[in-house]
Amino acid sequence: MNVTIYGSGYVGLVTGSLLADVGNNVLCVDIDEKKVANLNKGIIPIHEPGLDAVILRNVEIGRLSFTTDMDRAVSHSEMQFIAVGTPPDEDGSADLQHVLAVAQTIAERMDSRKLVVTKSTVPVGTSDKVGARMHEVLAKRGETIEFTTISNPEFLKEGAAIEDFRKPDRIVVGTQNPYAMEEMRKLYAPFCRNHDRLIFMDIRSSELTKYAANSMLATKISFMNELSNLADALGADIENVRIGIGSDPRIGYSFIYPGCGYGGSCFPKDVKALVATAREVGYHAELLESVESVNERQKNVLFEKLNNHFNGDLSGKTFALWGLAFKPNTDDMREAPSRVLMEALWAQGAKVQAYDPVAMDETRSIYPDKNNLALVDSATAATQGADALIICTEWHEFRSPDWDGLKQGLTAPVIFDGRNLYEPEVLSEHGISYYCIGRRQAA
Repeated sequence: MNVTIYGSGYVGLVTGSLLADVGNNVLCVDIDEKKVANLNKGIIPIHEPGLDAVILRNVEIGRLSFTTDMDRAVSHSEMQFIAVGTPPDEDGSADLQHVLAVAQTIAERMDSRKLVVTKSTVPVGTSDKVGARMHEVLAKRGETIEFTTISNPEFLKEGAAIEDFRKPDRIVVGTQNPYAMEEMRKLYAPFCRNHDRLIFMDIRSSELTKYAANSMLATKISFMNELSNLADALGADIENVRIGIGSDPRIGYSFIYPGCGYGGSCFPKDVKALVATAREVGYHAELLESVESVNERQKNVLFEKLNNHFNGDLSGKTFALWGLAFKPNTDDMREAPSRVLMEALWAQGAKVQAYDPVAMDETRSIYPDKNNLALVDSATAATQGADALIICTEWHEFRSPDWDGLKQGLTAPVIFDGRNLYEPEVLSEHGISYYCIGRRQAA
């Protein structure tokens, strides 16, 4: 099939390259000429394990290409995917200007039937707005060309997107149009070989499903973080509690790991957008508001522990920081807990020596020419001469450090662990003071 995808960001690149990888002829569109030129050379602007090889292979074969030419984009295919960004407005609602701009672009140029598929994460009712904008443009043209709007939200995990796309848990499609259903079934047939993963529903339910999924996962994280703070106050061990409740199949172990808060491009934005959507229809989403507020508070927990340990005197001190990305296997620092922590430390006159396996360039772009931030080339280098070590991201290479070497590098043997990577007893045996999230400290 021929497929056009508007937007060459995370969702557009993964979707386009994986659809091309099973044999489709995919054209990805972006307004950034430099990005398009680089992508046609196989140079990608994001870090996602394995994605560069998939893109390069399909560009070389000729099944995947990138363009800024909107006329070519619209004429390329009947199947037109919208995968542009929907950044949050000041009130938390999703900004749909880019989505609607693509709808207008398609309507201005189309001369045959189109299936307009919204892949971007959008509020309920967006497909109606896309359809209304296209009808408006076609009316001005004096045309009555047929088109169908479809909702097809993505459920990709950063760091595991290729596997998620190739072996999806489900493929949600919002349409009740028989022709559209059949075409979407053809498109996704290669990903449904052992059983049918397609779930068809009405468009509004499809749009809500995406927000509901992310909000549910965010709720589990905030609930566990709330419990971890309570465990700290009660002298309980949240790891024992996690195992105790996770063994219940109704709860399970996924997303019940306490930490220093969630970040990224999805959970924070989507929870806020769903709260804003509820507000627009006169409903007060109290639980979702609490999920967000608990997460914002949790991002300050490490700083509070650290500040208490040093009796509020952080000025002039240097702290080693392991992990800058909001999670492992990505360079994404949007809403990352590390940013909240570093900015709080800087406000108190402290310095940071940081290391992350892949997010160093992204950090430099966010904090250019920051005198009190040193980005170093290894985890060991970050600890040299630091007054304490702080961990914000659970990269595998941080899981089994050389304790003696760590103690030699630090001016004092103190670790503040926002991801509970270690056992308190082990740290105690090595003479290291260990502050973590909701864990009972070794005697």
